Amino acid sequence: MTIRVFLLDDHEVVRLGLHQLLEDEPDIEVVGDASTAAEALARIPAVQPDVALLDVRLPDGDGVSVCREIRSTMDNPPACLMLTSYSDDEALFTAIMAGAAGYLLKQVHASDLVGAIRRLAAGESLLDPAMTQKVLERLRHPVVEEDPRYATLTEQERKILAEIAVGKTNRQIAQSLYLAEKTVKNYVSSLLRKLNVERRTEAAVFAIEHAKNHPKT
Repeated sequence: MTIRVFLLDDHEVVRLGLHQLLEDEPDIEVVGDASTAAEALARIPAVQPDVALLDVRLPDGDGVSVCREIRSTMDNPPACLMLTSYSDDEALFTAIMAGAAGYLLKQVHASDLVGAIRRLAAGESLLDPAMTQKVLERLRHPVVEEDPRYATLTEQERKILAEIAVGKTNRQIAQSLYLAEKTVKNYVSSLLRKLNVERRTEAAVFAIEHAKNHPKT
């Protein structure tokens, strides 16, 4: 089975290098690329890749936002592998909450990058489970609840908001929380109304900002 990969990086030299590296692999095909977040959001749904390599820093946004958007809007979103030039705990935190499946420095060896793509295509995660759990705990149990909108959410709605923030679909949330998918859909509609937002991505951003401002100690 051929692994379909999409590349997002604002540096043409980097894209060409990655393209050449991956095309040399018999089981990997580069199905598209982009230099901006806007281009990526338009092209990724059209080509339906298995894995998306996303640069964290872009001229018109960031790869984390692209990851969050495609995971919220696509029925079968690709596994997102974030690439960055700098090690940044806060960026890792936001990447996990956006639903990224991996986070690598651009200095990674070519063989390790190829191996990471194969692992993500097989459904594995490159993220530390302990770090992921820490993110969920920060979302579910903030110490201070200053935002009155958050205070209106029930405990179950807060759990579902946390799952939305890490990029899960209604079906995945239903499986995680042992609920019917229709029940999850009703909870999502309720929490969107209480937060006064229209889209899941807006709810995810709210959750991320709330967790940053009120981390659990």
